[in-house]
Amino acid sequence: MTAVTVLAATIGVAAACDALGVPRASWYRSQMPSAEASTHADSRVRSPAFRSLAANERETMLEVLHSERFIDKAPYEVYAALLDEGRYLCSIRTMYRVLQSADEVRERRNQRRHPNHTKPELLAEAPNQLWSWDITRLKAATKWSYYYLYVIMDVFSRYVVGWTLADAETGDLAKHLIAETCRKHEIEPGSLTIHADNGSPMKAKPVEMLLVDLGVTKSHSRPYKSNDNPFSEAQFRTLKYRPDFPERFGSTQDALAFCRSFFRWYNDQHYHTGLALLTPATVHYGNVRAVLERRQQALDAAYEANPQRFVRGRPLVASPPTQVWINRPYASSGTSEASPVH
Repeated sequence: MTAVTVLAATIGVAAACDALGVPRASWYRSQMPSAEASTHADSRVRSPAFRSLAANERETMLEVLHSERFIDKAPYEVYAALLDEGRYLCSIRTMYRVLQSADEVRERRNQRRHPNHTKPELLAEAPNQLWSWDITRLKAATKWSYYYLYVIMDVFSRYVVGWTLADAETGDLAKHLIAETCRKHEIEPGSLTIHADNGSPMKAKPVEMLLVDLGVTKSHSRPYKSNDNPFSEAQFRTLKYRPDFPERFGSTQDALAFCRSFFRWYNDQHYHTGLALLTPATVHYGNVRAVLERRQQALDAAYEANPQRFVRGRPLVASPPTQVWINRPYASSGTSEASPVH
C-alpha cells in the first residue's frame, strides 16, 4: 500500500491503483485510522468551550428556572422577562441546553396524575348474582330530543330484569328503577353486584346510598373502556338493529309500546347464541335441564332414523356456560375481555 501512496502523489489514486493492480477500496481502507486509534481518540476528554457557562452560572440559571415565578414559563418567556428587568443570564438556546443537561426538557410543573383504574373482573355463576345496567337514547320526533331507556340485565342469563323509559337521565329515576327491580326479584343483602359505566346517573349519590341500604355491591367500568360493560352494550345493539326499530319515535306512547314488545321477545323468544340457543327466560328461571332433555330426545330420534347423516356420530345438545365473566382474568382463560354475542 505504501507504493500506491507514493505513486498516487504523482499520477493520482485511481491511476496508481490500476498500475499496481490494487483495488481502490483496499487502499482507501488502509488509510482509515485503526480501531485502537479511534478508541483512543474517543476517550480523550474535551475541555469545555471558552464560551460555555461556568458551573456556578449554570446553577444560578437552574435556580431561576425552578423559582416559583418561572416554574411554569417557557425559556423564551423567562429570557424576555429578565431582559425587561435589565438582567441577562444566557441565551434562550443555552437555557434549553442547561435544562436538557438536567433532563428537564419537559413539563416542569407538578401535574395532576390520573389514577390507574383497576379493571373490573366480575363472575356470575347463577342468576341474580351480577347485574349490568346502562342508559341509551332513543330519538324523539323533533331533532335533538330523545327518550332515555334505562335497562338492567342479568349477566348470567341475559334476562332483562328491569327497564323504564324517561325524558331525562337522573339519579333519582335510576334509584327508583333499581329499588323496584331488587324488590321484584327478592334480592337478599350481600348476594348481588350491580355493574355500570361512569355516567352521572350511575354515580349519583341517591344510587350509591340506595345500594348501601340494600347491601348491593357496586362496580364501575374504567373511564373510556366500553368493553368493561359489554353485555349492556351488546343488548342495546340488538335493540337498535331490530328490523322494526324506527328512525324516530313519534311519542312516548310509541316508544313504550315498542320497548314492551321488544323486551317480551328478547326475554321469552330470543334464542341467544351466547346461551347455547336458549332464551334468557329459560336460563334465568332454571328450566335449562328440561329444555336440553327435550332437545336431546329430538336429536336421538333423528340419529336413530338416519345415522348416516351424522358423520361425527351421535349428536349431543349444546349446554349454556356455567360461568360468565366481565373481564375474565388472563390466568383463567388466556383472554381478558368478555365477548357477548347476540
